[in-house]
Amino acid sequence: MMQDASSLIRQSDKFSEYGEILAHLFRSLQSYRVGNLVEAYLAFEKFANAFVQEFRNWESAWALEALYVVCYEVRILAEKADKELTSNGKSPEKLKAAGSLLMKVFGVLAGKGPKRVGALYVTCQLFKTYFKLGTVNLCRSVIRSIETARIFDFEEFPRRDKVTYMYYTGRLEVFNENFPAADTKLSYALQHCNPKRERNIRMILKYLIPVKLSLGVIPKDELLQKYNLHEYMNVVQALRKGDLRLLRHALQEHEDRFLRSGVYLVLEKLELQVYQRLMKKIYIIQKLSDPARAHQLKLEVIAKST
Repeated sequence: MMQDASSLIRQSDKFSEYGEILAHLFRSLQSYRVGNLVEAYLAFEKFANAFVQEFRNWESAWALEALYVVCYEVRILAEKADKELTSNGKSPEKLKAAGSLLMKVFGVLAGKGPKRVGALYVTCQLFKTYFKLGTVNLCRSVIRSIETARIFDFEEFPRRDKVTYMYYTGRLEVFNENFPAADTKLSYALQHCNPKRERNIRMILKYLIPVKLSLGVIPKDELLQKYNLHEYMNVVQALRKGDLRLLRHALQEHEDRFLRSGVYLVLEKLELQVYQRLMKKIYIIQKLSDPARAHQLKLEVIAKST
């Protein structure tokens, strides 16, 4: 680490080159200060590209933390620039450009050597970009690189990056209705998440709870209350009671929230489980009153219950 840093300092003939790189950063800061977010992004993008090019030439990973900051800031600044473009009636395009830059960074890190440990952080920044753009299908190529490339050992990545990665890949499995895989990934994220990060735990549970419900596992009320997940309270009660009306009411009441999260259709399909519990309740009641005909469920009784 120090060897690369010392070498950088000794190379006085390159000072002008690094000065030019920093000039882009200062232009970005100046534009940001006066509220010109598009110009701030454009200047920062030039800085980021130049920095990544230099980072590529360094053998060690001494500047990895700085690279993380660059990747994070280019995404955030792109989002702000797109808001400015939208407000001016122009097409938002900077976040898409930031995604291309992040993919370039991933290519730099996806190789043998100490730099590869940073690949998962950049992958998570790509996930956030693609989810924001609504182009989640682009996540697949990055996932294949992480999960099939022999150069990566998942356990060597930092815990925070593994949690974020499992959270986003778990969400993808929810969208694909692959609930066992979603359960595995989101449960991993929950188990390894910092217990002090309650906001992050809540974000994970927003997707893990619908998955668990789909698999027939009902969470405790204490969990929902602790993490302020009240939108699921009536959904859970409806499943416990076999109350179809309550389920439909809960879905209607929190429809916007569930749609934004992308779990509405998952929860809507819980109607089948509610019907099953309802049938079981009717069967038990009829068995007590008329054991010989307990297996004969009358349609009018079912209709009244729904």
